[in-house]
Amino acid sequence: MIFIILLVIIMLVGAIVSCIFEDLLSAVIVAGIVSLIAAILFYFLQAPDVAMAEAAIGAALTTAIFVFAIKKTKRQEENEKDN
Repeated sequence: MIFIILLVIIMLVGAIVSCIFEDLLSAVIVAGIVSLIAAILFYFLQAPDVAMAEAAIGAALTTAIFVFAIKKTKRQEENEKDN
């Protein structure tokens, strides 16, 4: 029970930190960690099928797509240097 409460607290802190970060890549990585913690919590709540789906889609695939999209776009700081 204490472990589940600790995971929920870490998840909430991660979600808040993800919103505070100005760097998009850091925010996406923290959001992926939050999703992975959600998958662990689903497993502890006796829902292994939902946990596997959350880990595969939420933590892995969505994070990978966001990281790929961020890497393909220019950062605002680079645009300001060019001008």
